[in-house]
Amino acid sequence: MERKPILGILLGDGAGVGPEIIAKLAAANFFEEYCHPVFIGDIRIFNRALNAVGANVEIRTINDPTEAIWDGKCNIVNRNNLSCEEAPIGELTVACGKANLDMLTYAVELYKAKKIEGFCFGPLNKAGMKEAGCKFESEHHLLAHEFNHTAPFGEINVCGELWTTRTTSHIPIKDVSAALSVNSIMRAITLANVSLKNSGIERPRLAIAALNPHCGENGLCGREEIDVIKPAIEEARKQGIDASGPYPSDITFIKAFRGEFDGVVTMYHDQGQIALKLKGFEQGITIAGGLPAPIVTCAHGTAYDIAGKGIVKTSAFENAVKMAARMANHLAK
Repeated sequence: MERKPILGILLGDGAGVGPEIIAKLAAANFFEEYCHPVFIGDIRIFNRALNAVGANVEIRTINDPTEAIWDGKCNIVNRNNLSCEEAPIGELTVACGKANLDMLTYAVELYKAKKIEGFCFGPLNKAGMKEAGCKFESEHHLLAHEFNHTAPFGEINVCGELWTTRTTSHIPIKDVSAALSVNSIMRAITLANVSLKNSGIERPRLAIAALNPHCGENGLCGREEIDVIKPAIEEARKQGIDASGPYPSDITFIKAFRGEFDGVVTMYHDQGQIALKLKGFEQGITIAGGLPAPIVTCAHGTAYDIAGKGIVKTSAFENAVKMAARMANHLAK
């Protein structure tokens, strides 16, 4: 049996579905199958989530992961930073945003101190985090800052065994073409290659998507494929990366879901997100690619509309835990 790494399990936004997902899985003894979990958050929020899903578990409050005992009880580091009154179900609050920032930065501290081997976090609310004082574009930028990480990093979206990275992300479509360069595409290719290797795939097969219809029709329908995408692929190959393409967007994912590739590098956000979410919305996960620690979450959000009802599905977070454990075990070899 593969070893079980020590993973931090962060409750996520206290007003969303994250605590309920984790409560359900804790009650089902899911975590113990793949890792030694250390729950991180406010115990009051965790208890409220247990009540919402009609579950009862034994809890051990600890000050530090080194105090954890793996005997079936839930070991929780109580951050004592978010009361239930400060986190009304289904509402965005600054208090929740502040607690989210605390959980993320604390988890990084634990990883640096080698007290955990990676972590998974429940869905966060970026707006709440920004209102609480986060100066970064996203949790990925915050994490990179906390790790003092300057190499390529960013979201890796995964559905099943297919990974995707994107060259541009949260920018208007009208700005995508100008943001494409050999360097920016190579950054996405490198990120995909490194991240897949960190999961145990020795030589990842990467498909590079075209930007224009019909792959630009040799310049008749756009020159990005000729001017920047093909040169980036050639540079990747020179560096020993198994990259191919560019492939027209409307067939890239057909090939990929057939198993011809391990990863797809897209040129803009929805080029990959639509395909993955159509394929498996309730299964998808997001990896903090490029960072030194295995950090994974479910691809869906806080789902304020169903929070507190105990009906949230747990499959995506289950996949997140499995992936974090897989990555932690690979890095430990």
